[in-house]
Order: sequence, then C-alpha cells, then structure tokens
Amino acid sequence: MYQGSSGAGEGFEVTKFGHGRVALIGFPSVGKSTLLTLLTGTHSEAASYEFTTLTCIPGIIHYNDTKIQLLDLPGIIEGASEGKGRGRQVIAVSKSSDIVLMVLDASKSEGHRQILTKELEAVGLRLNKRPPQIYFKKKKTGGISFNSTLPLTHVDEKLCYQILHEYKIHNAEVLFREDATVDDLIDVIEGNRKYMKCVYVYNKIDVIGIDDVDKLARQPNSVVISCNLKLNLDRLLARMWEEMGLVRVYTKPQGQQPDFTEPVVLSVDRGGCTVEDFCNHIHRSLVKDVKYVLVWGTSARHYPQHCGLGHVLQDEDVVQIVKKKEKEEGGRGRFKSHSNAPARISDREKKAPLKT
Repeated sequence: MYQGSSGAGEGFEVTKFGHGRVALIGFPSVGKSTLLTLLTGTHSEAASYEFTTLTCIPGIIHYNDTKIQLLDLPGIIEGASEGKGRGRQVIAVSKSSDIVLMVLDASKSEGHRQILTKELEAVGLRLNKRPPQIYFKKKKTGGISFNSTLPLTHVDEKLCYQILHEYKIHNAEVLFREDATVDDLIDVIEGNRKYMKCVYVYNKIDVIGIDDVDKLARQPNSVVISCNLKLNLDRLLARMWEEMGLVRVYTKPQGQQPDFTEPVVLSVDRGGCTVEDFCNHIHRSLVKDVKYVLVWGTSARHYPQHCGLGHVLQDEDVVQIVKKKEKEEGGRGRFKSHSNAPARISDREKKAPLKT
C-alpha cells in the first residue's frame, strides 16, 4: 500500500554560533551530557539509562575571551553509518564542527574507540589524518599519466590504472608525492572526504586503577577526565583550545590604548590568519583602504613591525591599521597634486572671438 510522505520532522541541525564548534561523539551512557553541563552550564538531561539525549543540545564555553559552541549529540551505536539510531544525522552534524571530542568509557574495552572510528570512516570522516600528498586531475583527452617523486611500495602503475578504470576515468593526471596506500588514492579520487582533528576523552577514570589511567593518558591525542569527581577538566579545555588553533587578535586605534575586551578571533580552518583575513573580518571594503599595518606580538620581529596584507598573525597579537590618505582637492599652494584642466585638447572651452 502506498504511503504519502510524512510531515516535517523535528529539526536536528543547530545554527553555528561563536568562534568555533566542538561535537561530542560517543556511545550511549559515557557521560557526554554530564560533560556538557559541567563545561557550559547548559542543562542536558542525564540519566542512568541509554539514549537519554535524543536530539542535538548546544552549549557555549566561555574560554580565553572566546565563545566556543559545544554540541551534545545522541549516542552512536554500531551500524550508525547505515542510519541506525539517527546515526547519519549525528555524523552529519559532527562533520560541520571544527573538532570532534570522542567521549569513551575508561572502564570499557578499547574496542569502543575502534568501532566509532570505523563508523566515522565509513561516511568519509578521517580522524587525526592529513590529506594524502597525491595530485589528481581529470582531463578530456591524453590517457592516464602516472608519476611519482619517490619509490612506491603500496601502489604501482598497473594497480592505479585498474582503480581509475573502476571509476570510469580514462583520461587523468596522477602524481604521488608520498608513499600512499590504495585507500589514500581512492580518497583523493572520491574527493568528498573530510579530515578532522579528534581528541579522545576517557571519562570515568575514578572506577579504574591508577596504572590503567596512566596508560590511557600516555596515548596520543588522549585526555583522561572524571565528570563525577570533576577531575582534569581544565586540561581538557586547554587541549581543546590547542587543537582548534584559534588566534585572538586585538585592535589598537591610532593614538589610543589597545582594546583587550573583544578580540577578533581567526583560525586556519575558518578563513585564515593573515592581515588580509583580519581586515575582511572587520569589513570587506577595508582591504582597499589599508596602507600598512603595525603589529605588536609574537609574530612581529620588532615592536611595532610594519606589515603588509600577507603577514600571518599569531595568538594575542595587537594590530593597528593605517589607512591611505584621501587626496585633497586642489592640492596646496603652487605645487598642485593635480590640475583641474581638461585631459584632451578637444574638450577645452573655446574662447569667444575677438571683437574687431
């Protein structure tokens, strides 16, 4: 029997707010909602049964003069990439964030982390990896040209041709700049992969031994915490700040003290950290009027340093913009900057003929 389309469901996506966005991902009942409540003060329903959180709950962390949006997402279960337990919506929201905090139960096995990583990889999310150094470009004619700048151990020319033919690509240019695997080549051909930073947060360390805690804390990209006893939350915030790479830039009006209340927050992921990006952040038309900028801070070699639009700013720099002066009408004295006379001879006014 044919069924009509259902009405609009409950919204899941949350509007972006603040200078950065962090998503909490994890299995049900690992303490994501408790962590959100502790870090942001926003109340998220927490209970001892699974799937307490059924939709996306946002909160704001006020840290280092910036506002960071933290999203509490429903728990992910095995098979989420195929749509189980609203898994696809959860992963789609996490794709739109700047960094992922994978909340894990310290008392459970390491298998949880592998299952979650596998589910995220199935939908094109690559955690703590950088894009492969492979140049790939489709062409209209000319066949497939295959080159590499170093010896390859995983992929050879024949295998590359086979993969491209599977994708019905018969004219392309491929250049390997690193010893990449077959999966890396497929990621580059697909072109829809997202490479994200991820911090593994091991919660509930109060229920395991100190040796296990030490072992977990020494793993790469890992932070151990306890929401129950409020342990190590400041280290988690510091680590999150470090991974996001936010750059605070303070403004200084000419002849006045710098304004340290409201920084302009830039990041490499959201636009860039150059002086030009800073000017665009304030106003789009400002770049045309900039003569040069004066910079104080860690990015400057001496104080103040005269910089152009390409200068890369660093955290807690102070910037003063010097604008171009508008040309004065008529100039000064006998040294006029420009004359009022017409540019072409034909445009000159003809004098009245002399009376005879």
